[in-house]
Amino acid sequence: VWTTQDNTIYAFSVAGANMFRTRKRHAFVLGGSTLALVFTLSGIYNSLPTYLIFLGTVIPPVGGIIMVDFWLRYEGCFPSLDAPLPPFNWLGVTAYIIASVVAYTTGQANLGIGPVNGIITAAVIYGVLCRMVKKPSH
Repeated sequence: VWTTQDNTIYAFSVAGANMFRTRKRHAFVLGGSTLALVFTLSGIYNSLPTYLIFLGTVIPPVGGIIMVDFWLRYEGCFPSLDAPLPPFNWLGVTAYIIASVVAYTTGQANLGIGPVNGIITAAVIYGVLCRMVKKPSH
């Protein structure tokens, strides 16, 4: 466990020093170690499996949206880097939220594999929404 933790503390200190634009990593090493110790003593390890299952349920629908975006919306071609993109993809967010709920619900009800259901749901909903809304020029 310690070999994993020392790498995590190092990464935390580098990220913190970079984020706050300072070279004083020792403060982040001490802060990160203290924070990790407090979390450990509070029993966060018992919540880890639940957290990992949650991540494994809500992350996969993003893949369905990415696939549909590439194949249906942009017809298998990457958009030009100079083409303007919308600041926010509400269709994708809508499909993601619905698919995440479906993935979680079907996973809890043992109806298939929740994450796979989420990917399929996200792909179908996003595809339908993209067909209903005007296609972007690319």
